[in-house]
Amino acid sequence: MMYSKFRVKKSIICFQRILFMPDFALSLEKVSDEELMALYCHQKERAAFEELFRRYGGRLQGYFSRVTGSPELARDMVQQTFMHVHRARADFRHGAPFRPWFYTIGHNIRREHFRRQKRKPEVIYDPERHGEPRTSPDVSSATDRAVRRALQQLSESQREVVVLHWYEGLTFREIGAVVGASTSAVKVRAHRAYKKLRETLQEDG
Repeated sequence: MMYSKFRVKKSIICFQRILFMPDFALSLEKVSDEELMALYCHQKERAAFEELFRRYGGRLQGYFSRVTGSPELARDMVQQTFMHVHRARADFRHGAPFRPWFYTIGHNIRREHFRRQKRKPEVIYDPERHGEPRTSPDVSSATDRAVRRALQQLSESQREVVVLHWYEGLTFREIGAVVGASTSAVKVRAHRAYKKLRETLQEDG
């Protein structure tokens, strides 16, 4: 317990030094997600929150667009997620990884939305209208559209695992923390999902 308090105090001192650096905004680009959260929680530094939004706003928009099929709904969910991050900042445990905590909030907001709607999420992709983020800068638009169509063939749980793993870069352990499943269960979902994706893409090809 004393060690934990020492770590927190040490972090605060470090952040106080950052606050008074001439290029404070620029210095935040080199600060980890976890340090930004600690800075925001303990110092209520708005710039730290803005840096987190800069890092994750667009990525979260892509995540919600892929799992809901609605860019409009995705934008609303992004706002809700960051509002919840602000309100729940005191719940963030010092030393815990940020990404699983952050995406868990997003996952719960999406799930609660569809629970209220009393229906399962539907993915209705229209690549021409939605203009969703590409899989990577190097793939063709035709390939990108094919991948999005293939994602529609997956179950909701499989699709979310693929999006979090492939697009968002979370580890299977982190995904398990987000969706409330064991690492082994997530690996099984991912294996089946990627297998089905390959089969669908081969059929379309």
